[in-house]
Amino acid sequence: MTTEELEALLEGAEETDRLEFKRAMSWDKHVLVKDILAMANVQDGGRIVIGIEDETLARQGVTEEQRNSYVPDQLRDQIAEYADPEVVFSVRTPTDTAGRRFIVIQVSPFETLPVICKRDGPDVTKGTIYFRSPAQKPQSARISNSTDMRRLIEQSISKRWAELQQIGLAGAVAPPAYDYDKELGEF
Repeated sequence: MTTEELEALLEGAEETDRLEFKRAMSWDKHVLVKDILAMANVQDGGRIVIGIEDETLARQGVTEEQRNSYVPDQLRDQIAEYADPEVVFSVRTPTDTAGRRFIVIQVSPFETLPVICKRDGPDVTKGTIYFRSPAQKPQSARISNSTDMRRLIEQSISKRWAELQQIGLAGAVAPPAYDYDKELGEF
């Protein structure tokens, strides 16, 4: 991620279903696991920016010690303990125009099946699907209403259908059948 891309992301930004801000901190799976699981269940995935005061949106940046605690392979191993199926994410450390360094965790959306928490933790519960609803206050929380559950199921069905089409096990949607009875009824 370039400085320009970071500035575009942060300029006038506010938290959404696809963007979460966290204060400057060292890696802590217990603080971030729920957000990572929830972002994986959002249509296009999302980003977590570390180094932004989430109440005031003031830019803090992170220290070198904090930045060094975000070791991608270790992060993936620790999140894998909680995610079924696995969550794909990357870690970037861009700098803003003032020279402050940030951590940006880019979480990819699930591939076919929604991500379910497979282990209890301080802020997560085994068997729970975490989500960030576009229709509610931006937060990572368990799915709590039928609209969000339906949205997630439809997203999964659509991805599975596309996967089956790609490997040739499902054809394109057929056009509506010709209505012969309607034609005969016109005589």
